[in-house]
Amino acid sequence: MKKSIILLCTGLFLIFISSCKDYLDKSPESTFTEEDVFSNYSTFKTYFDGLYKGKTGRNTTATNYSNNTNIFVNFSLYFGGIPRHFSQEQMTDMSDAGWIRENASIKGGSLGTNISLFYDDGFQRPIFKTSFHTLRIANMALEKVHLLKDVKQEEIDDILAQSHFCRAFSHFALFRYWGPMPYITKVIGPDDQWDIPRLSKYETCRKICADLDTAATIFEKIHLMRRDVAGVGEVGHLSSPDQFRPSGALCKALKGRVLLYAASPLNNKNGVKDWEDAAKANWEAIQIALQNGYFLLPKKDYQLNWVGSNYTDESLWSWTPGLLKHDDQMLTFLSNGVFSASANVAGDSPTQNCVDKFETAWGDPLDTQADRDAATALGHYKEQDPYKNREPRFYIDIMYNEAPIPGYVTAKIYTQTVNGVITYSELLDQKYPGITSTGYYERKLWGGQSVKNNIAVMHSDPFIRLAELYLNYAEAANEAYGPNTPAPGATLTAVQAINLVRQRIGHVDVQSRFTTSTEVFRPRIKNERTIELAFEGHYYFDERRWMDAPVAMGGPLMGMAIEKVPVSSTYPIGYKHTRVPLNATRQSTWKPEMYYLPFRQADYFKMKKFDATLNPRW
Repeated sequence: MKKSIILLCTGLFLIFISSCKDYLDKSPESTFTEEDVFSNYSTFKTYFDGLYKGKTGRNTTATNYSNNTNIFVNFSLYFGGIPRHFSQEQMTDMSDAGWIRENASIKGGSLGTNISLFYDDGFQRPIFKTSFHTLRIANMALEKVHLLKDVKQEEIDDILAQSHFCRAFSHFALFRYWGPMPYITKVIGPDDQWDIPRLSKYETCRKICADLDTAATIFEKIHLMRRDVAGVGEVGHLSSPDQFRPSGALCKALKGRVLLYAASPLNNKNGVKDWEDAAKANWEAIQIALQNGYFLLPKKDYQLNWVGSNYTDESLWSWTPGLLKHDDQMLTFLSNGVFSASANVAGDSPTQNCVDKFETAWGDPLDTQADRDAATALGHYKEQDPYKNREPRFYIDIMYNEAPIPGYVTAKIYTQTVNGVITYSELLDQKYPGITSTGYYERKLWGGQSVKNNIAVMHSDPFIRLAELYLNYAEAANEAYGPNTPAPGATLTAVQAINLVRQRIGHVDVQSRFTTSTEVFRPRIKNERTIELAFEGHYYFDERRWMDAPVAMGGPLMGMAIEKVPVSSTYPIGYKHTRVPLNATRQSTWKPEMYYLPFRQADYFKMKKFDATLNPRW
């Protein structure tokens, strides 16, 4: 570990030098100094914006993807669009990849050398390296900002606030994947102590929140609770060139998420008190967001959070790759090869386990056979007409057999036996290895682009939305105060907060039978979060912090085999639906060590004070 961190920080120092090479590449007789770089606002910003621009990687010819060592590597769409194309959901029970990649072995409990994809491979998603890269820049900015000359105080304060936020964000990124780390608040040099003990989970979350509070206070002082150049409904709204930068409202929102993680079973130290703190923080974040013009988009605009717009008034922080067509590499993890006529495209295929999480239109759960039997008895569900009368987000998120889709009229995802020979429908074309093995394709993030609908669509990748804040608050309030009692100072109960999210999309309220106690309501809160935030990069962490992964990842992962047959009383829509387990290479497993990613094998047992036992190899 000592060798790893020394080499890593040495490398990050070189990154710093590289980002300022125009200003530090000088002849031996030059008197150009570090102070010259940091006293000039333009050169300071060039260095500082390495937080967001990163370092150019292998794919410099791609239209919408030029580097992978910037802070946005933690965003779901950016994560999936990395050269080894797979989403975070494809490492869980929620989704399968049409084309099997490293995600299958990871989901199967064998990470091995694939840790490099997340660790330090500059061509992939080096979240570990990028986090330390960001920390070094943020800490350097905090140490050198006093050197700036002839700069307005508001601009200095903006750098201070962004630096505190990015330091907090990077520590949180490391915390989610690797657990607590040393909390680094200064630029570490070659003569400094590198053998630093890691903090406890509680201490880590509290230090992250302290940085976020500092950033929020500064942002409020300089009137940057939002980054918009104009108010809601005014010309220029949501079009600031600085829209990608953090804001005060975002700081409070992220604090709410951090404290929710801190209160969760995987991390909880103080029992109910941690849940109370999380409820309070998320309620405060909701109020600040509402006061600053954020709102839940109405149903008609709901999908603008992902496609058709670069930023929205529901998203507190987004990254946008811009306009994407069906053959853009950013979408190859999402859109299966059959839609782009490409041989080796991964594609995102929801499992039947995922599809069963979408309730009926009446709010009946369908997770278990008992649930489906109960819904069938009420006339709310039919196994041989399973996609009728489902909740609204099902039709937005999931592409199922006979779903209407642009360019294809309807989605054809079935087999048919003709003269004893099995034939395959259009979206199961066997010449594409990336076709679905589950019977479904993901629709939520797609945008409708394909060889049959050759359009370019604006895409957006929201890291945190107002809807999540309501879900965060509901989860914490339920654990601290029960489903029907508001947190102190709040005006919503956990039940009301959940129903607000459901009502926005046109879904019915949670059935009253599920709102009688904390324990009874808890599964519905988890389910609501899984559906509302589906495919946005939350579930990988949620099932871990809830400690539900041992069951959820224990399998089996299921798909739906759909065969076209004559219409009959048994098969009223002319299709036979059969639940089938995915093949063995696509199944998941669970090991206790999978709660966190490991370090490189060579890095273990090299530090005396850093306890690496939290991250065993797997």
